[in-house]
Amino acid sequence: PQGSEKAKTFVHAFLKRSMPKMKDEAIQDMLTRKAVVLEHYPKKKTKQKRKKTKGFTAKQRRELRLFEIEPEQQRYAIFLPLHELWKQYIRDLCHGLKPDAQPHMIQSKLLKADLHGAIVTVTKSKCPSYVGITGIILQEFKHVFKIITKEDKLKVVPKLNNVFSLELDGFVSYIYGSKFLLRASERSAKKFKLKGTIDL
Repeated sequence: PQGSEKAKTFVHAFLKRSMPKMKDEAIQDMLTRKAVVLEHYPKKKTKQKRKKTKGFTAKQRRELRLFEIEPEQQRYAIFLPLHELWKQYIRDLCHGLKPDAQPHMIQSKLLKADLHGAIVTVTKSKCPSYVGITGIILQEFKHVFKIITKEDKLKVVPKLNNVFSLELDGFVSYIYGSKFLLRASERSAKKFKLKGTIDL
């Protein structure tokens, strides 16, 4: 038919224009096989490198005194509202701390909970001077708790070799500091073993 001849002429001309280096015999050979594969080289997209936002180094944080609490702010009464917020946070986390709640479940949630605002007491320690210290946790670091006492004194208590007790709505939990040497952000992702040797 006349239409097919026009189509063949168009395809031949198109191939000739698209592939000028190819000879007529090669084009004709491609047409007889009725399979035409046009080579296409897409433009490579240049990926823009994302600039990583660098935080402060430990030295810069110390120089800027980011984690230091000013002496005029070291008052127990200032942080009581923080403690009330913490209590509500734990109640919501443990679904109300009901009397029939399983202690095992509450303990596992407390292990991963944020302790800023909790009132803790040092119950056991290899250093007798730490025993009896009670106050609100203001800051938790990998190795220490910063605690404000009722006497408006800021105490830095190491976790290592100390046992802390924490009481809320009649539920008392004990924190073995030697097994707690983690930052708060790291604790939330850590899997704690249910059984193990516990010592100071």
